[in-house]
Amino acid sequence: MPMNVPARPGALDLRPLSARSVVLSLLLGTHPPELPVRELVRLVEGFDVGGSTLRAALSRMVSAGDLRRTDTGYRLSDRLLERQRRQDDAVHPRTRAWDGDWEMVVITATGRGPAERADLRARLTALRLAELREGVWLRPANLARARPRRPWTGWPQRYTGPPRPAGPRPGREPVAAGRRGPPRARRCLAHIRRRPLARPTA
Repeated sequence: MPMNVPARPGALDLRPLSARSVVLSLLLGTHPPELPVRELVRLVEGFDVGGSTLRAALSRMVSAGDLRRTDTGYRLSDRLLERQRRQDDAVHPRTRAWDGDWEMVVITATGRGPAERADLRARLTALRLAELREGVWLRPANLARARPRRPWTGWPQRYTGPPRPAGPRPGREPVAAGRRGPPRARRCLAHIRRRPLARPTA
């Protein structure tokens, strides 16, 4: 903001976005993630990014592996396509009918440092799990997704089970977390049984 010029009432002093940030935001929100140069030029004008600045940024992004040059324009690289997939899943998760089962992760080790604990919490939160109590994370098992990759090394244990005494259900085996899980898992499920079940959400 120029000096000696009073700010407008209610105006926010926001840091301008870089050309790279604008281009990535546009392509991450576009399906398929490819735009012609003329369209990029038109779109970035609304963010006060000029054409020459945009072209310089596009060249740097191709060299850095952020973008691929195509016959018609620019497209996200494979690395950023994976980021777009994660972003799409976060915004519009695919769900399935909930049968009453819960996903549960139990942290069984101690002695982790602050950085390791913070990293684990962030990874579990990204999996849409919530902490019921220290070391016990869970959510309704209603996401239509492959079994999440383990965001940890060695010590947590993962279960799926119903918040009630697990007995045989038609067409499926008894759930391990309800009867054969460790005592901490059984106590967690018993705690869930005493709480009203909310409508599952994404």
